[in-house]
Amino acid sequence: MDLALVAFVGIATPGPTVLLALTNGSRFGVRRACFGMIGAVMSDFVLIGAVALGLGALLAASEFWFSVVKWVGVCYLAYLGLTLLRSGGALDETLHSVSGERSGSVRSIFLKSFMVAVTNPKGYLFFSAFLPQFIDPMAPQVQQYAVLALVFAGIDFLVMLGYALLGSQAVRILRGSGALWLDRICGGALLTLAGSLAFYRRASV
Repeated sequence: MDLALVAFVGIATPGPTVLLALTNGSRFGVRRACFGMIGAVMSDFVLIGAVALGLGALLAASEFWFSVVKWVGVCYLAYLGLTLLRSGGALDETLHSVSGERSGSVRSIFLKSFMVAVTNPKGYLFFSAFLPQFIDPMAPQVQQYAVLALVFAGIDFLVMLGYALLGSQAVRILRGSGALWLDRICGGALLTLAGSLAFYRRASV
């Protein structure tokens, strides 16, 4: 119960993947936004698997590898933020993406959400610090990490689904400049998160 509560609070707090779920829902509808959710869920398995293998500890101990992952994440978040700021608005983008091509392709939506999560060192450090509290060292650990990954992935998907639904409803209410400003706000938020990540420092060990 404690695990699910902490996971929900951590995931529901606006971050890159939920912002992408919001914008995907407004631009392409909930059905296509689901592919972004799948990308984020896959990243949960990658992050938790990496932590189980010790990558989180490596990032906590190595300034070099921490910086590599961090700056890749900063650049990618900044790129996504600038893309949204330069967009023509959620309604226009939806009309230009009916065929599923360009930025609205299933592959593009999936990769954006996946890459945002796996290039954020905060995720590795968070799971490294948090998950061991729920691991019994005397029991097989692979099964335990698998259960934790399923819990986080399930909660992550449900939270992002809520944001995608919110985005899809918002775009129906907003018209003209309102839809454009939705992209502007989300783009600015992603740039802010990129700036925050740029100044993020690992804890001294």
